[in-house]
Amino acid sequence: MDKMGGSMDSPADTAAGSGRLPPGESEEALAHLIPAQGDDGARSQPLKDHLHAVGDLAAEFAAPFGAEDWGRLAGYWHDLGKYSHAFQTYLRAATSPDPHQAEAAIRVDHSTAGAQHAVASHGVLGHLLAFPISGHHSGLLDSVSDRACLGERLRKTVEDWRSAPQAILDQSRPKPPAFLRAAIGDRDHFAVAFFVRMLFSCLVDADFLDTEAFMSEERSGKRPEWPQDTLVLMSRALEDHLDRLGSESSEVNRQRDLVLRACLQAAERRPGLFSLTVPTGGGKTLSSLAFALKHAVRHGLRRIVYVVPFTSIIEQNADVFRRVMAPLVESGLPDPVIEHHSNLDPDKESTRSRLATENWDAPLMVTTGVQFYESLFGNRTSRCRKLHNLAQAVVILDEAQALPVDFLSPCLRALDELRRNYGTTVVLCTATQPAIQYRDEFPIGLKLDPGHEIIPAPDRLFGALKRVHIQRAGILQDEELAARILDEDRVLCIVNTRKHALHLADLLGESNGHFHLSALMCPQHRSSQLEKIRARLSSGRTCRVVSTRLIEAGVDIDFPVVYRSVAGLDSIAQAAGRCNRNGRLPVGRTVVFEPEDTSAERFLADTSSNARQVLALHNDPLSLEAVEHYFRLYYWDQSSRWDSKGILNEFRLDQNPKLPFLFGFATVAERFRLIDDAGKPVLVPWGNEGRALCDELRRPWFRPTVQVHRRLQRFTVQVPVNVWRKHMTRAFEIVQDRYAILSFPEVHYSERTGLRLDVDPAGVFIA
Repeated sequence: MDKMGGSMDSPADTAAGSGRLPPGESEEALAHLIPAQGDDGARSQPLKDHLHAVGDLAAEFAAPFGAEDWGRLAGYWHDLGKYSHAFQTYLRAATSPDPHQAEAAIRVDHSTAGAQHAVASHGVLGHLLAFPISGHHSGLLDSVSDRACLGERLRKTVEDWRSAPQAILDQSRPKPPAFLRAAIGDRDHFAVAFFVRMLFSCLVDADFLDTEAFMSEERSGKRPEWPQDTLVLMSRALEDHLDRLGSESSEVNRQRDLVLRACLQAAERRPGLFSLTVPTGGGKTLSSLAFALKHAVRHGLRRIVYVVPFTSIIEQNADVFRRVMAPLVESGLPDPVIEHHSNLDPDKESTRSRLATENWDAPLMVTTGVQFYESLFGNRTSRCRKLHNLAQAVVILDEAQALPVDFLSPCLRALDELRRNYGTTVVLCTATQPAIQYRDEFPIGLKLDPGHEIIPAPDRLFGALKRVHIQRAGILQDEELAARILDEDRVLCIVNTRKHALHLADLLGESNGHFHLSALMCPQHRSSQLEKIRARLSSGRTCRVVSTRLIEAGVDIDFPVVYRSVAGLDSIAQAAGRCNRNGRLPVGRTVVFEPEDTSAERFLADTSSNARQVLALHNDPLSLEAVEHYFRLYYWDQSSRWDSKGILNEFRLDQNPKLPFLFGFATVAERFRLIDDAGKPVLVPWGNEGRALCDELRRPWFRPTVQVHRRLQRFTVQVPVNVWRKHMTRAFEIVQDRYAILSFPEVHYSERTGLRLDVDPAGVFIA
């Protein structure tokens, strides 16, 4: 059976042998076949129907960027190989009620034929179709490689598929969109490759959806559909929410209101690149959403994609958005807020929302920077099928500066392509502009059109919202730091490593008012701790928190005093944003200190060193001048690292008509990893639900569903590989040959600090 999403390509030639005769008239070529089951007779989808449906759908998806004819052609030709007698024989054998016949069925390459036909009929431009057609199951291929590649596919001998209807084969050459003609003429390698990637997205999403509609009507019927005026309804719901909130009379709230009004005014401007420069705590989350909704309605844009750097932020932002949109859901509208990230709480997920994450076909997607950027440079169908839905969208990049310097060039090029050629509005939303904007010393930066800074006078806004004084404390020994923390009733201390957080928590000792937060705790445990922290703060009780940086971005929490181990200036600014956040004090106090042990902080050497220089030279290290100085040191003066992985070098144009586009899609997908291997996942039987899930996994016959996998993520801790190897035989139980469960949580997992593997001196957990 041709299962949706499964590869139908065999690396070996499937020549001759099975005969060359096309299906007879009584045996129409089929795309998919569902055998009889019980009282239900067999069902089949004619191949010509599938090709037309996928072509029409891909054309609809490509229309927003002027490539409707390209999408239709890719859809018509993607499965031409299924017209071969060999494939039709395979399909019937694979769906036979005879298990021996089904097992013996030999897979047949059905993707190469359409790619070869595209090149044969349309020459050089046909290669742009050959990439998505040949990869619509296996993923976008490299042009040339020592593994499977497009060049090899175009030379391959395939089964005779020429019984395909001439009405499908004889298609006129599609006219390239103006930007594509210009890109080819200017030899803009990246722009041409980006077009191929977007076309691939249109094809694979259309193919998935039409195949699903036939193979699984029930699943297809659960895909959510929103009325055409959904964004209008959402904009009104946000207006109503803001009116209901009212505001207490304070300088912070007055400035937040000014930010909101500036966003609503800027929404009238034409689509393009915007920057929203607002200090942490200035209300930019809802204000940026207000801009996006009004801007989308005003200019006919299709959706909003809200991108945040950390999963710790995403859940909070999505919860805020859901509270705003609750009246719409209560009136019967499908939830318009869809989260796409690894730590999603299954209680917030439905079948409809899970299906929407597959292709981002939703009014408001909330996702992570890792998911967003790695999809833009991925090559697999599951990664790429969502990309076409970024065209004619509003993309809000929260904490836009949170990009590794080694990937700056490719990331900024991708954002610029979306803005210039795909009708996408991009909003750089951050407290630390101008990190990635163009300037003479930063030529790869994004060019901001005149008048597209949303806040008219960011420097005045920063002055009005200044509510924190930054102090430098020099080197603090851990014992002295712990003593300072104990001197405060409500204090937050943020450090750079889990090891440091764990040690400080031990020095503080156990108390109802002492809390530890780090990735040593499973997400469900961290969420529980945050609820307790907020409750103690709101009631004015003692609350001392030691945390890694997971608390410092987007977590709505307010302490009068914050200690921050030296890190990048953007991290220091985020930490300061947890201090006197709501302006209830005349001024809060954020203390930046040097940790006693820096041996485990080598990964922060660049950012910390640059921050030290800025801290030494500026009275106010959070001023716009200081921020600009910091990014000059960290981003702008490191041109040798802007594309250290050689991503852009993998997209080249050549004079060879047989392979005019030398694109390394598969190679780029392997190289583009914003986060290196995070380690091995370990399941923690934390709480009643965690214990129940782990007990289920221990049953040999139990097969976890997608929903169960989502729940398991809430009880997972990532363990570094070296620690995993050291403790795997003693501390972890492997079940079903793939899941590691913490064997003795009563020994190795603390309710206060999470995972502990330091019960013997040789097993200190240092990551």
